[in-house]
Amino acid sequence: MRITFAPWGETLVELMDVARRAEAAGAEVIWVPELHRSATVAAAALATVTSRARIGTAIALAFTRSPMITALEALDVDELSGGRFVLGLGTGVQRLNEDWHNVRFGKPVGHMREAVRNIRHFWEKCATGEQIDLPGEYEPMRIRGYERPFGVQRTDIPIYLAAMGPAMTRLSGAIGDGWISHELCSPRYLSERILPELETGIAGVPGKKREDVDVVVSACCSVSKDRSTAVRRVTGLVGFYASVRTYADFFAFHGLADQQQAVIDAFRQGKGAEYLADSVSVEMVDALTMAGDRDQVAERIAAYEGKADSVKLSPPTHGLTTAETRAAQDELLSLMADLTGSGS
Repeated sequence: MRITFAPWGETLVELMDVARRAEAAGAEVIWVPELHRSATVAAAALATVTSRARIGTAIALAFTRSPMITALEALDVDELSGGRFVLGLGTGVQRLNEDWHNVRFGKPVGHMREAVRNIRHFWEKCATGEQIDLPGEYEPMRIRGYERPFGVQRTDIPIYLAAMGPAMTRLSGAIGDGWISHELCSPRYLSERILPELETGIAGVPGKKREDVDVVVSACCSVSKDRSTAVRRVTGLVGFYASVRTYADFFAFHGLADQQQAVIDAFRQGKGAEYLADSVSVEMVDALTMAGDRDQVAERIAAYEGKADSVKLSPPTHGLTTAETRAAQDELLSLMADLTGSGS
């Protein structure tokens, strides 16, 4: 099982420094998200300060850029990194797309299928001058008289898809080179809900095998000798996700429907999504995150063996001070070095 890492930095300079440290600690992939920064810009920054680890977006929003812009940004980051880029895409939720970005959301599975098709087709044809004419309900692409005058590092940059629901998860298996979970994904949920849908999607593609899809589970880790400190650091993250009704099935699967409702009630009463920690139970933390001392967290990570191909470790950030996040990240990097045998 590959160990990968999602670094945190208050500034891009700090983010770049942490990426260097993560690579030294044995991370095989370094992932950057998209919400408070542009995923592709952050990925480009990390590509310039690393040399071995792959650089991935986990995730870039698929519908807020045109497929052509996404394809161009991916080509540029892949060039900067010397062929180490992984394009991780996700839909985001409808409100984010339509209210924040003023873009069409539509039916996300069909929309994502067309977006990925266009990106891959553009990579193949952009340097040839051939006309591109792709019909579509969401992303028709018609390009004439275009020829990219620069070299293309690769035309087969891996595309990973983030998914929770069954239809999008099946699509990930069918058209993706990998699947990425959100920050909360227990081993049991992975085994019982995700892997069967991925395998169904894979089975629908002649010649495609399970090993052709990299299953990346995300794991928010809080490492501390003090149990209460470890738990407190991740309550904000759990509260953030629990405030989103889209995840109702996920919390119900773990027997946490009532606890999620308590968080939603607090959110409705005016608490910001980043500050819902007081409404989160220890039961939720234990079920959905990795909080404890080094041995306990290492044991929780090992529970994904045989289920996930890669685990994406990340420090807690929601509702914490920068000093607390830095401390949590330092402890996690130290643990990761032990797990990978880097001793750094």
